Amino acid sequence: MASMATNENLPPTVIRQLAKELKNLDDSPPEGIKVIVNDEDFTTIFADIEGPAGTPYENGIFRMKLILSRDFPHSPPKGFFTTKIFHPNIATSGEICVNTLKKDWNPSLGLRHVLLVVRCLLIEPFPESALNEQAGKLLLENYEDFARHARLYTSIHALRPKNKSKSSAALNKDQPHTILAPISTSTATKAFGLNSQDQNAAPSTVLGGASAAPKKDGPLSVKVPVDKKKMDARKKSLKRL
Repeated sequence: MASMATNENLPPTVIRQLAKELKNLDDSPPEGIKVIVNDEDFTTIFADIEGPAGTPYENGIFRMKLILSRDFPHSPPKGFFTTKIFHPNIATSGEICVNTLKKDWNPSLGLRHVLLVVRCLLIEPFPESALNEQAGKLLLENYEDFARHARLYTSIHALRPKNKSKSSAALNKDQPHTILAPISTSTATKAFGLNSQDQNAAPSTVLGGASAAPKKDGPLSVKVPVDKKKMDARKKSLKRL
């Protein structure tokens, strides 16, 4: 359990409850959410949120934090994204605007509920109550531009690292990193509940280098002699199948 000296801003009963909740989140994490547990400080809780599939945030990992005040849980925590993200309900400063952390807060709501609500916000934004006015306006007026902009932010600031084998990592250690392909915008618009006229979002620009195909007559090309007898034998065996 956390030391009382480090968590002195929180009452002992709240520390015990948080310790229990955080252990539960660590043992059984919600889908797409990984809480970063720091037993020495419960006043700031970090979590990594996977961008939901079918949204402009897919393939991204977004770090957020919840800041707990001394009178928590009677007052809601403040939520912030520390990873840059283009979203109507997330300010350029990272502040999160969601009713669960404001007027709909209830002391009985746990951290798991709060984290799930924040991830759902990536699936279904509320542009009518936007903190980022540009994102809110684009989402309402031109989904194509909104999705392109959001995917670009994701590719630059939140791209999930690729898992590479040791051999491929050794072969490609000097090659530039390539951005993952953009998602299907028809799936994304379905997730956001938009009209069919907005379903033609253009893919974001793919960053990073692309490996060129080797030239036929280049210095590395090698002519391999063909054994005609072997080729004829293979053709005969294929005809029998």
